[in-house]
Amino acid sequence: MHLLLRCALLLLGLSAAGLGHAACESGLAERMHAKLYPNRPLDERLAACKLWPAFPGRSIVVLPVPRETSSTGAKVFDLELLLIQRPDNGNTERDTVIGRIFQPEALDEDNATAIQDIRIDTSRYVLSSDTRAFGLRVRYRGTAPGSTVASETIRLYVHHGSKLRQVLQEVELDHDSGEWDSTCTGRFEQLRTMLSVGKSASNGYADLQLSRTLVQSRAQMQEDQGCTEKAMPARFNTVTLRYDGERYRVPKSLQQQMP
Repeated sequence: MHLLLRCALLLLGLSAAGLGHAACESGLAERMHAKLYPNRPLDERLAACKLWPAFPGRSIVVLPVPRETSSTGAKVFDLELLLIQRPDNGNTERDTVIGRIFQPEALDEDNATAIQDIRIDTSRYVLSSDTRAFGLRVRYRGTAPGSTVASETIRLYVHHGSKLRQVLQEVELDHDSGEWDSTCTGRFEQLRTMLSVGKSASNGYADLQLSRTLVQSRAQMQEDQGCTEKAMPARFNTVTLRYDGERYRVPKSLQQQMP
């Protein structure tokens, strides 16, 4: 693939992929924000809402609330995650918060890194016979000139009593990076990860399996002015995350790698 096209598609794919889940077209996020944080702004671009298909009438809402900061170009967000139950008659005025968690300074962006979008993942994360988790995916993109960087991470939450509890800290799933001279010569790296629930369990919750594929490539200008790219053999590995009674233990190598 031509390098200019590769870089354009990388960032374009991030923009397109999040459109289906990020928008709160029902106004649910705005209503919850007005009720809970009337004196603080809401970043409507990053707010997310989604029905939880496994539980009829139940929705997940993410409210990114920016903090004041004196640093130029920097943004810090508190996150409020809500689990909303709507009555059988569909009356939105009777929406009830049945679980919530407030996470101060949960997200940030600066001159080198921007948050592309936030999406809610309701895949089948069944951790035990009576516990099902949902995910919060965050897409980041680098903004430094001369490089192309993008990353996607996930966190997992469970509903416990009247609260939401985070059981998996932010883990990097996908990562694309590249540095090039805008003509040809450069290096690129692509990481793709599949998250699945394993058959074994630790301390009452199923183990999580991360199946990772890493592909590295190099591009170089030839004597005939042609640009050739060579991909190295893909590397595969699987990482198992085990629950310790409070959360899944995550090695530093899996945590978010954006600069």
